[in-house]
Amino acid sequence: MIFADPPYNLQLPKNKKLIRANGTEVIPVNDSWDHFESYDDYDSFSEKWLKECQRILKYTGTMWVMGMYHNIFRVGKIMQDLGLWFLNDVVWVKIDAMPNFNGRRFTNNHETLIWAVKNKNCKNYRFNHEFLKQMNGGAQMKDTDWIFPICRGKERLRDKNGIKLHPTQKPLKLIQQVLLTATKKGDLILDPFMGSGTTAVVAKALNRNWIGIDKEEKYVDLTNKRISLYT
Repeated sequence: MIFADPPYNLQLPKNKKLIRANGTEVIPVNDSWDHFESYDDYDSFSEKWLKECQRILKYTGTMWVMGMYHNIFRVGKIMQDLGLWFLNDVVWVKIDAMPNFNGRRFTNNHETLIWAVKNKNCKNYRFNHEFLKQMNGGAQMKDTDWIFPICRGKERLRDKNGIKLHPTQKPLKLIQQVLLTATKKGDLILDPFMGSGTTAVVAKALNRNWIGIDKEEKYVDLTNKRISLYT
């Protein structure tokens, strides 16, 4: 299985402060890895990594790609153009999502996960249907039943000054749900944008194997440090 949480190309305005109701400042995602020159630049980047993921994905494997309204429609179009076949678009409803401070838009309260297979001929992919029904009180799980808090509190990784070690750390429960949906013990999970290492931590806890990739050395070090706590 492949789980990809790529850069969202957020295009947040530079030098603009966002202040919470309590007076604290919101630290936006302004890292270089989320900066692209244009939509074409982002599309080219997306097509390259998606092609490689499709190339190595087994016919019995599945692929999950996360995004928000900033990027998920562009990424989804490229996936379909490459022949990846969609199974579902899963909605993660985010508890405690940050409100829209200027009151000009709805609160961004969800993210989308596209669940796909290598091509339309793939039939024998893993889907733990009965197990998910047990998790869901005996009812078939819906693609909108994914309601989890954002990553905060003790789970949120911070430095000694209280600064987030990764700006877009995903909650353990979200990744756990993905792996419990589409893998079994001993399966191999690839995360091409490992970031804070959450996929690796969950994979290890659930007795799955994993491979993580990240271009930022500090995130590779962070993942190794987190994993070392579970060995």
